[in-house]
Amino acid sequence: MKQATHRQGSASDSAAAPQAARDRYPDALRAGALLVVVFGHWIATLPRLENGLMTTTDHLLLVWTGAGVLTWLLQVVPLFVFVSAAVSADGAQRRLDQGQRQLHWWAGRALGLARPTVTYLAVLVAFVLLAAYTGGRLLGPLNHSLTVHLWFLMMLLGVQALLPLSVWADNRWGLKAVAGLLLIAAAVDLLRAGISSPGELLELGARVTANGGGIGWLNAAVVWLLPQQLGIAWKRGRFSGLGCGLALLLLGLMWLAAAVASGYPVAMVDGAFGVPSNLLPPTLALVGVMWVQVGAALTFEAPVRRLLERRRIDRTVTILGALGMPLYLWHKLAELPAAWLGERLGLPIDAGIPGEVGFWLGRLWWIALCIVAVAPVMIAVVTFEMRRKRDVVSATAAPAILAGGAALLGGIIASLALGALPGAIFGLAGVAAASWLLRVHPQPAETPSERLAESAE
Repeated sequence: MKQATHRQGSASDSAAAPQAARDRYPDALRAGALLVVVFGHWIATLPRLENGLMTTTDHLLLVWTGAGVLTWLLQVVPLFVFVSAAVSADGAQRRLDQGQRQLHWWAGRALGLARPTVTYLAVLVAFVLLAAYTGGRLLGPLNHSLTVHLWFLMMLLGVQALLPLSVWADNRWGLKAVAGLLLIAAAVDLLRAGISSPGELLELGARVTANGGGIGWLNAAVVWLLPQQLGIAWKRGRFSGLGCGLALLLLGLMWLAAAVASGYPVAMVDGAFGVPSNLLPPTLALVGVMWVQVGAALTFEAPVRRLLERRRIDRTVTILGALGMPLYLWHKLAELPAAWLGERLGLPIDAGIPGEVGFWLGRLWWIALCIVAVAPVMIAVVTFEMRRKRDVVSATAAPAILAGGAALLGGIIASLALGALPGAIFGLAGVAAASWLLRVHPQPAETPSERLAESAE
């Protein structure tokens, strides 16, 4: 496949090339992916009212099976990982070339996510304690909804910890590293399904998702490492162009059709725990989504780049990029005041089920209320973060960094498992401990080249 002229073609080029202007196309992809997730989460939450008061919530996937196809576009985690790897590949290569501390870099990423998460969980704890004291009715229906999105932070930090290994694999094997991960992911699903004869492949998906996770949890790493490996290869120009994009789109659609035909669930997002899932643990079906989204990124690259040459659009992408992660952290909290407003104003936020008159109008009212609720929150959060002193990772000892990573992981898992109450309380303790561990220990002075390399990422 042809080499991309706007990306670097080799690892050695990245070390020698002068620093270029920031490439806005990956920024646009990441910002768009986060916006899709935010609106997708709001659309999927269905408030249920009795006598004008919200008593519970449904998930769109549980009341409309056809919505599963929408998740082929709304499950954008593969695209986000793909683009994040492309953005970080050059910095990882520089650190490999110069023998810099990869663990220290990862600690910086972990701290960068831990600090705003501490703020979110602290506010959430205040909300849930107030709700518990006042007998707050709205917290119950939204308890797990307020923390479930934090799984993404755990997954992102996990794959980024292996970014140096992915860069090394690309240096040595190129696209063969992608093929190797594909083979491992396929082998895991085959073993999980207990396939013993070729004829049983026609039921692969059904057999995989009928079994417990077991060995399938290996794919919690392998399946998410695939878009990372692919993003590094794309950054280095190993594949590109409209033709390649269309081919990957076609491959992805055929892959997904075959996966569904063999019994994998149509949906790439879970509406509830304990049901057949492509996500817990990840399956081969999710790889089809990756092909579709990477194919779309290549197919529309040229026209989107032309749009980004317009100053107004470039400025919008810059703003969305800066707001992306804060919006992701805080958008679920907006559902609490949105539900309260919907009740007080008597709006049709409970619009029944798909097919009933007014359902989609009810979805629009719900999204509008969430936007109204999240806007002042975003203003307050951005103002707070801009005034907040920026911490620098100072933990150089591996035990301190590993302990910080473990505390961060434990805090997120507690929040996911237990919901806002009491999970946010335990989660806050873990994430706050991680933030402290990653920044309190003294650090030897960095060389000017180390400071320059880190500030460029």
